[in-house]
Amino acid sequence: MLFIYRIAINIILLISPLIIIYRIIKKKEDPKRFFEKIGSFNYKKKNKNLIWFHGSSVGEVLSVVPLIEKLEKKKNVKKILITSNTLSSAKIIKNLNLKNTFHQYFPLDSNFLVEKFLNHWKPKAVFFIDSEIWPNMILKIRERNIPLILLNARLTKNSFNNWKNIISFSEKIFSNFNLCLAQNSETKKYLKILGAKNIKKIGNLKFSQSSSDLKNKSISKIKKIFRKRKVIFSAISTHDGEELFCGKVHINLKKKYKNIISIIIPRHIHRTQEIKEELNQIGLNVYIHSSGKNIPNNTDIYLVDTFGETKSFLKLSKIAFMGKSINGYGGQNPIEAARLGNRIIHGPNIENFVEVYDFLEKLGISTKIKSYKDLEKLIIRFNQKKNYSNQIIKKLAYIGKQILFNNEKEINKYF
Repeated sequence: MLFIYRIAINIILLISPLIIIYRIIKKKEDPKRFFEKIGSFNYKKKNKNLIWFHGSSVGEVLSVVPLIEKLEKKKNVKKILITSNTLSSAKIIKNLNLKNTFHQYFPLDSNFLVEKFLNHWKPKAVFFIDSEIWPNMILKIRERNIPLILLNARLTKNSFNNWKNIISFSEKIFSNFNLCLAQNSETKKYLKILGAKNIKKIGNLKFSQSSSDLKNKSISKIKKIFRKRKVIFSAISTHDGEELFCGKVHINLKKKYKNIISIIIPRHIHRTQEIKEELNQIGLNVYIHSSGKNIPNNTDIYLVDTFGETKSFLKLSKIAFMGKSINGYGGQNPIEAARLGNRIIHGPNIENFVEVYDFLEKLGISTKIKSYKDLEKLIIRFNQKKNYSNQIIKKLAYIGKQILFNNEKEINKYF
């Protein structure tokens, strides 16, 4: 299986110029930095004490920011390298207030590029985040006896089944991790079956809070936008059909409340114009965040079409509907919205985050719905409760500190 994988990766490497050109045209690739994915480096290695974190995209990278902030204060950690695969994650990292941390794109997982990458950076320890598994990189890291940790590990049932179908290959790969810190019990069970050795369930790092959450400069600017309006609810990471679902709720809420506005943040912002037209057709006035114009007084829906500002909007909201839970499969992670003080409302399709939603439900933070009428009723009921947002923040802040402390304690053993 490893032989077949390496042939496939080398074919991808050969046609990578065409893939990258296509992605640049689609604005999914940085035209100035794409060479990093095929063996170029924007920074020189200046010292020996470098540790490396790799996460696929925005969510994975942001989950470890509180941990990185703590590590930056340690004398034995001189530099921290973060790699990721997506343009959006690179933009987010650039805006973080991290002094000794820098970003590079993750290289294609061919042996040649992997060797070149490791020869250049020579990391003291490596942390793969969530479900990032790259066979060639993993095997080369272990050949060099560099500590390799799977951090905030999460495997969905689908991912597990895919790996289980090639179990001998899976065991060859997963057995190379020195430590796997699992988000949940399900992942811990899956990792054991797939051949990982040292596994600990330690909780989800997304419950932890970074200092950037507390010093968010854009929040005051966004607060001004809504100073004369009541944000009735936010819809986060919505998928096709869910914006219309939320729009119908807003129409009914307008009959009960005056001067309200709802925020919609779609998962895929390239759908912005399509969403606007769809909501216009049912009589709703839509304002697009990036337009830069003054927001009209008759705006019903504030449509966010930028990356990296979700936290600011969630701080203005007290109720969050989580997308991909009515239309779609798997759901979206509700932790960030809850941590920022929102009551969570979701549909039945939450297969990828069952344990998280169960936990929040036990805390009285999360509720399941089946129809837009259910959503409407809950928003009305939750708007009657005062100061509940602060209670949520305090509950989850305590949990987050414990998880962050335990993660830091475990990884300190490896550098």
